[in-house]
Amino acid sequence: MEHSPSPLYAAIDLGSNSFHMLVVREVAGSVQILAKIKRKVRLAAGLDDKLNLSEEAMQRGWDCLSLFAERLQDIDPNNIRIVATAALRSAKNADHFIHKADAILGHNVDVISGQEEARTIYQGVAHTSGGTGKRLVVDIGGASTELIIGEGFNAAALNSLNMGCVTWLENHFKDRALTKQSFDNAIAGAKQVLSPILSQYKQLGWDVCVGASGTVQALQEIMVAQGMDEVITLEKLHRLRKQAIGCGQLEELDIEGLTLERALVFPSGLSILIAIFEAFDIDEMTLAGGALREGMVYEMMDTMRQQDIRSRTIQSIRTRFSLDEIHAQSVSDVASRLLSQTQNEWMTENVSDEMLKCAAQLHEVGLTLSFKQDGEHAAYILQHSDLPGFTRAQKKLLCELVRRYRDTLSSVSNQNAVSSVSADRLLRLLRLAVILCHRRQSEAVPMFSLESDEDALSLTLEAGW
Repeated sequence: MEHSPSPLYAAIDLGSNSFHMLVVREVAGSVQILAKIKRKVRLAAGLDDKLNLSEEAMQRGWDCLSLFAERLQDIDPNNIRIVATAALRSAKNADHFIHKADAILGHNVDVISGQEEARTIYQGVAHTSGGTGKRLVVDIGGASTELIIGEGFNAAALNSLNMGCVTWLENHFKDRALTKQSFDNAIAGAKQVLSPILSQYKQLGWDVCVGASGTVQALQEIMVAQGMDEVITLEKLHRLRKQAIGCGQLEELDIEGLTLERALVFPSGLSILIAIFEAFDIDEMTLAGGALREGMVYEMMDTMRQQDIRSRTIQSIRTRFSLDEIHAQSVSDVASRLLSQTQNEWMTENVSDEMLKCAAQLHEVGLTLSFKQDGEHAAYILQHSDLPGFTRAQKKLLCELVRRYRDTLSSVSNQNAVSSVSADRLLRLLRLAVILCHRRQSEAVPMFSLESDEDALSLTLEAGW
């Protein structure tokens, strides 16, 4: 029986620095990305003192939209959403640009308010990032910065502030000098913009902080390239600031892990993020799985609204690769029971239980390709799959656990989601769970008890097993 293909959805974001296009479809309860197109238009850089866009900046934008229009031809108009943000909110001649943009695209461009932009960004984060509790979401764009506090899919505070990596470049690094003074001025200016919302946000509070922008992604990539883990801290930001000052001039900026594409707005984006960390007393930040475009897509796809993002991702993979769901759940349950019987001091990281259960659910995904080297196949599949709800580090940990679950016992490397000791211990628990469930019948799992100390596990089984 033939099934009609799932419909395509397109989200286009006319940002102040870059124009983006995202094309997706729904597959097995998950969003599959079919195309991502990005062009550095730098629209905000074309705003003059009277807030009029230059003809050159507008032409860069129209040229980009002509490319986007090619990809929209076969997509249902009801499944297309096109929004413009800060630069076109503030431009006095925005109507001229938008009138021609509408004609090029064959669809209307919606210039959304800062509040609407912040709300949609939060939906993109909520639909793609795991974890529980209140989130503080930070999105540093080209001409605006959005800060949102929310829990689940509900935002409690939404703000869009008039500062971004393009405008701060023009305001504080126009002479291209990378000095302590220029950074201090940029950070102080950002703190002044942040000051009206500080008391409200601190009163609401948050449990985790996530960044949802190219600025945060670029900073994280630099940290990983320099051997740091993916968690962004103020100490690491100041380390990067010191590296930038050491280069002297923007044209001489040469930092390991920094791409040429991001170099121009790197100092300004870094300054804004340092100001946010210091003003809000943020301890650490991780990268969100999505932002504005993802929020636009998920809001067009009513069936995708689900609180537990990781569970949705795991279920999608199990369906797509025809995994034995009953056996996978049995291994997951046994692994969780084993972990619960260890001493609290034996496994201290908060994500350990969740990562262990997810690895147990997916440990046989490599069998889809072949029994031989199934661990390598499993790691490859997960490494090259979109996994909404998991950070980059958590994804690496999953890959390493499923890669080694029945291989020669060795230390787990190439991950920084948890400590190396905890990663090794998670692998041992996963292996025990797989062995205890080897008959693939939940009623055949023996009674067991597990004791742990700093160096060893002691497993006691029922007699005769």
